[in-house]
Amino acid sequence: MPLSATSDRGSPVSKAKGTFGFRCIGCDALTADAAQDFRCSQCKNLLEITDSSWKSSNLPAATLKSVWHARRSSNELLDLSGVWRFRELLPAPESADFVISLREGNTPLYELPQSSRLTGVSRLWAKHQGMNPTGSFKDAGMTVAATFARQAGYHWVACASTGNTSASMAAYAARGGMRSLVLVPEGKISWSKLSQALDYGALTCQLRTDFDGCLRLLQELVRRAPVYQLNSINPFRIEGQKTLAIELLEQLDWHPPDHIIVPGGNLGNSSAIGKALLEMLDLRLIPHLPKLSVIQAEGANALVRTLREAGGKHLVSVQPETRATAIRIGNPASWEKAVRVIQATGGACEEVSEVEMAQAKAEIGAEGIGCEPASAVTLAGLKKLLRQGFVKPEETVVLVLTGNLLKDPDFTMEFHRGELFRDTLNERDNAALQPLRHPPVVLDASLEAVIQTLERAEKADPTQANV
Repeated sequence: MPLSATSDRGSPVSKAKGTFGFRCIGCDALTADAAQDFRCSQCKNLLEITDSSWKSSNLPAATLKSVWHARRSSNELLDLSGVWRFRELLPAPESADFVISLREGNTPLYELPQSSRLTGVSRLWAKHQGMNPTGSFKDAGMTVAATFARQAGYHWVACASTGNTSASMAAYAARGGMRSLVLVPEGKISWSKLSQALDYGALTCQLRTDFDGCLRLLQELVRRAPVYQLNSINPFRIEGQKTLAIELLEQLDWHPPDHIIVPGGNLGNSSAIGKALLEMLDLRLIPHLPKLSVIQAEGANALVRTLREAGGKHLVSVQPETRATAIRIGNPASWEKAVRVIQATGGACEEVSEVEMAQAKAEIGAEGIGCEPASAVTLAGLKKLLRQGFVKPEETVVLVLTGNLLKDPDFTMEFHRGELFRDTLNERDNAALQPLRHPPVVLDASLEAVIQTLERAEKADPTQANV
């Protein structure tokens, strides 16, 4: 059978089962089915998942907290997942047998003592989603979306990606016995991320375009062939990703922070976190909303410009250019959702330079946890929000780190070797970054050479513990 033919193993729609359905974020139209572009048939806006059972009368807050806490000691498959452990607030598959899980979620919340002293924020934390199975926050959404693709009988799943989505999708497809198609922009993806997709068996196509071009082609593909789209416009992705916020509040004993700061690329993650916060408030799991703020790179600042120049009324697209490949997106699909959650929570949207991002990345690395470049915009953005007075030093702040340090080792090596900004307009700022660099030292294989190097290091930075 040719791939373009309709088959029993790939319904052209996603049908809601049980109590959940789809709601248009534009006109509020409700439907039980979603077409493969996950857009409203009336106004063409994006769909989100809603469930009539997600009400405080049906789900008492104290009961939910008790049940979720008890599951932490369970060895059942669903309970071992930091996503499915919160399944009362997720769309329910027809059977647990359809669930594809790699024990995602359960990511750590780290204190940041050095960054706290540096910024003056006394209570500063990092929720590190880079500790997921494939090294990024994408896994939290992928377990839910891949599960419903499997339930619908799809043989092929596909995504356009700047790297992290492709790695995650390929892993979950492989785990669930499906095949995966990855569309990535040629030369604009970290080899570390691409290698994951290859190792997990994805059919990978490097297209001579940018991410937005890859996504446009994918939208055409899913209308022509029984291929299930797993980008973040898929509302099942958003449902899984919202558990990040639920787990975070549980880790804080249900005391909301004053601010949650997240990187902004295609804007599905900020949309998911905002959706979770609003649902938790409605369910009385939390007494008030944190302010959700989104930070972008200056060279990929579509949301920043959309809010500043268009008041959030229409998207201002940009031609993206940043070394933070995970957020190098100029036409973010979930911009309207992001605008709504920023406004609903009283958050902010800011941009940071490449140098500010690189500096912040090194400072997070000095905490012993590290992150990929896109994650570091959160710390760089916090500094700007502090200077503006939007964040107060006495407030509690959580930075969402979306990807692992090992997602882009080339960036890290170039930074520490002093090569990151060579022959660019930012080269003049190299000197200011020198104290943060720790390049490898080449020595003769002698004890004396090593001891002399230790002594020089001690003199260069006497604030460190004595050797």
